[in-house]
Amino acid sequence: MFATLSTSILPYLSKEYPRNVQFIFRQQIQPWHPSSTLCHEAGAAVLRVTPESFWPFSKVLFDHQKEFFDVNVVNETRNETYKRLAKLATEVDIDEGKVYGLLEIADKPGEDGSLNTGNGVTNDVKVMVKVNRLMGVHVTPTVLFNGVVENSISSSSTGAEWQAWLDENIK
Repeated sequence: MFATLSTSILPYLSKEYPRNVQFIFRQQIQPWHPSSTLCHEAGAAVLRVTPESFWPFSKVLFDHQKEFFDVNVVNETRNETYKRLAKLATEVDIDEGKVYGLLEIADKPGEDGSLNTGNGVTNDVKVMVKVNRLMGVHVTPTVLFNGVVENSISSSSTGAEWQAWLDENIK
Protein backbone atom coordinates (compact mmCIF):
# COMPACT_ATOMS: atom_id res chain seq x y z
CA MET A 1 0.00 0.00 0.00
CA PHE A 2 2.90 2.39 0.68
CA ALA A 3 4.02 2.15 -2.94
CA THR A 4 0.46 2.70 -4.20
CA LEU A 5 0.07 5.72 -1.95
CA SER A 6 3.43 7.19 -2.94
CA THR A 7 3.23 6.70 -6.69
CA SER A 8 -0.48 6.91 -7.37
CA ILE A 9 -2.75 8.20 -4.62
CA LEU A 10 -0.85 11.13 -3.11
CA PRO A 11 -0.06 12.66 -6.53
CA TYR A 12 -3.70 12.11 -7.53
CA LEU A 13 -4.99 13.81 -4.38
CA SER A 14 -2.66 16.76 -4.91
CA LYS A 15 -3.86 17.18 -8.48
CA GLU A 16 -7.58 16.43 -8.17
CA TYR A 17 -8.40 17.41 -4.59
CA PRO A 18 -5.71 19.79 -3.36
CA ARG A 19 -7.96 21.48 -0.80
CA ASN A 20 -10.48 18.72 -0.06
CA VAL A 21 -8.40 16.01 1.59
CA GLN A 22 -5.93 16.01 4.42
CA PHE A 23 -3.82 12.86 4.33
CA ILE A 24 -2.50 11.63 7.68
CA PHE A 25 -0.12 8.69 7.86
CA ARG A 26 -0.01 7.07 11.28
CA GLN A 27 2.36 4.31 12.20
CA GLN A 28 0.69 1.16 13.55
CA ILE A 29 2.89 -1.31 15.38
CA GLN A 30 2.04 -4.96 14.84
CA PRO A 31 2.92 -6.59 18.18
CA TRP A 32 2.81 -10.08 16.69
CA HIS A 33 5.89 -9.04 14.67
CA PRO A 34 8.26 -7.97 17.48
CA SER A 35 10.72 -6.26 15.16
CA SER A 36 7.85 -4.09 13.92
CA THR A 37 8.23 -2.04 17.08
CA LEU A 38 11.90 -1.41 16.34
CA CYS A 39 11.12 -0.33 12.77
CA HIS A 40 8.43 2.06 13.97
CA GLU A 41 10.80 3.42 16.59
CA ALA A 42 13.26 4.16 13.78
CA GLY A 43 10.52 6.09 12.00
CA ALA A 44 9.82 8.04 15.18
CA ALA A 45 13.53 8.81 15.55
CA VAL A 46 13.68 10.12 11.98
CA LEU A 47 10.66 12.32 12.72
CA ARG A 48 12.60 13.85 15.60
CA VAL A 49 15.90 14.25 13.74
CA THR A 50 14.71 15.31 10.28
CA PRO A 51 10.89 15.42 10.06
CA GLU A 52 10.85 16.29 6.36
CA SER A 53 12.75 13.06 5.64
CA PHE A 54 10.19 10.74 7.24
CA TRP A 55 8.47 9.82 3.96
CA PRO A 56 11.71 9.18 2.03
CA PHE A 57 13.02 7.16 5.00
CA SER A 58 9.77 5.18 5.08
CA LYS A 59 10.28 4.28 1.42
CA VAL A 60 13.80 3.05 2.17
CA LEU A 61 12.49 1.07 5.13
CA PHE A 62 9.74 -0.53 3.03
CA ASP A 63 12.32 -1.34 0.34
CA HIS A 64 14.41 -3.12 3.00
CA GLN A 65 11.58 -4.50 5.14
CA LYS A 66 12.44 -8.18 4.65
CA GLU A 67 15.81 -7.53 6.30
CA PHE A 68 13.86 -6.81 9.49
CA PHE A 69 11.41 -9.71 9.41
CA ASP A 70 11.52 -12.10 12.37
CA VAL A 71 13.92 -14.66 10.93
CA ASN A 72 16.39 -11.93 10.00
CA VAL A 73 16.61 -10.34 13.45
CA VAL A 74 16.18 -13.29 15.78
CA ASN A 75 19.90 -13.77 16.38
CA GLU A 76 20.91 -10.17 16.97
CA THR A 77 20.49 -7.90 19.95
CA ARG A 78 17.96 -5.10 19.95
CA ASN A 79 20.72 -2.49 19.71
CA GLU A 80 22.26 -4.33 16.75
CA THR A 81 18.94 -4.09 14.94
CA TYR A 82 18.74 -0.40 15.86
CA LYS A 83 22.21 0.12 14.38
CA ARG A 84 21.08 -1.42 11.09
CA LEU A 85 17.95 0.75 11.08
CA ALA A 86 19.98 3.88 11.80
CA LYS A 87 22.35 2.95 8.96
CA LEU A 88 19.37 2.90 6.56
CA ALA A 89 18.71 6.53 7.44
CA THR A 90 21.96 7.47 5.70
CA GLU A 91 20.37 6.46 2.38
CA VAL A 92 18.29 9.64 2.60
CA ASP A 93 21.03 11.81 4.16
CA ILE A 94 19.88 11.53 7.77
CA ASP A 95 22.50 11.54 10.51
CA GLU A 96 22.97 7.90 11.53
CA GLY A 97 24.45 8.82 14.92
CA LYS A 98 21.50 11.03 15.86
CA VAL A 99 18.99 8.36 14.88
CA TYR A 100 20.86 5.66 16.76
CA GLY A 101 21.25 7.97 19.74
CA LEU A 102 17.45 8.10 20.03
CA LEU A 103 17.06 4.34 19.55
CA GLU A 104 19.80 2.88 21.73
CA ILE A 105 18.76 1.04 24.88
CA ALA A 106 21.09 1.44 27.85
CA ASP A 107 22.67 -1.71 29.24
CA LYS A 108 22.70 -0.35 32.80
CA PRO A 109 19.87 0.62 35.14
CA GLY A 110 18.65 4.21 35.16
CA GLU A 111 19.81 6.63 37.84
CA ASP A 112 16.74 5.72 39.90
CA GLY A 113 17.48 1.99 39.51
CA SER A 114 14.79 1.43 36.86
CA LEU A 115 15.40 -1.45 34.50
CA ASN A 116 12.84 -0.59 31.78
CA THR A 117 14.31 2.74 30.79
CA GLY A 118 13.17 2.70 27.17
CA ASN A 119 14.87 4.94 24.65
CA GLY A 120 14.56 8.43 23.22
CA VAL A 121 11.34 7.64 21.33
CA THR A 122 9.54 5.47 23.89
CA ASN A 123 7.09 8.24 24.74
CA ASP A 124 6.44 8.84 21.03
CA VAL A 125 5.56 5.17 20.60
CA LYS A 126 3.20 5.35 23.58
CA VAL A 127 1.36 8.23 21.91
CA MET A 128 1.18 6.34 18.59
CA VAL A 129 -0.35 3.33 20.27
CA LYS A 130 -2.83 5.38 22.32
CA VAL A 131 -4.03 7.41 19.32
CA ASN A 132 -4.48 4.33 17.17
CA ARG A 133 -6.41 2.56 19.91
CA LEU A 134 -8.70 5.57 20.27
CA MET A 135 -9.27 5.59 16.50
CA GLY A 136 -10.17 1.89 16.45
CA VAL A 137 -7.07 0.87 14.49
CA HIS A 138 -5.97 -2.68 15.25
CA VAL A 139 -4.38 -4.00 12.05
CA THR A 140 -2.43 -2.65 9.12
CA PRO A 141 -3.23 -1.17 6.89
CA THR A 142 -6.32 0.61 8.19
CA VAL A 143 -7.80 3.46 6.20
CA LEU A 144 -10.05 6.01 7.85
CA PHE A 145 -12.20 8.50 5.98
CA ASN A 146 -13.67 11.37 7.98
CA GLY A 147 -12.55 9.53 11.11
CA VAL A 148 -14.41 6.31 10.28
CA VAL A 149 -12.67 3.03 9.43
CA GLU A 150 -13.15 2.31 5.71
CA ASN A 151 -12.82 -1.45 5.26
CA SER A 152 -13.33 -1.43 1.50
CA ILE A 153 -9.79 -0.14 0.98
CA SER A 154 -7.13 -2.73 1.68
CA SER A 155 -3.49 -3.46 1.02
CA SER A 156 -4.45 -5.09 -2.28
CA SER A 157 -6.39 -2.04 -3.53
CA THR A 158 -4.92 -0.71 -6.77
CA GLY A 159 -4.38 2.92 -7.58
CA ALA A 160 -7.36 2.81 -9.94
CA GLU A 161 -9.58 1.34 -7.20
CA TRP A 162 -8.46 4.03 -4.76
CA GLN A 163 -9.11 6.75 -7.33
CA ALA A 164 -12.59 5.44 -8.09
CA TRP A 165 -13.39 5.30 -4.37
CA LEU A 166 -12.06 8.82 -3.82
CA ASP A 167 -14.01 10.21 -6.76
CA GLU A 168 -17.19 8.64 -5.43
CA ASN A 169 -16.70 9.81 -1.84
CA ILE A 170 -15.12 13.24 -2.10
CA LYS A 171 -17.67 15.83 -3.03
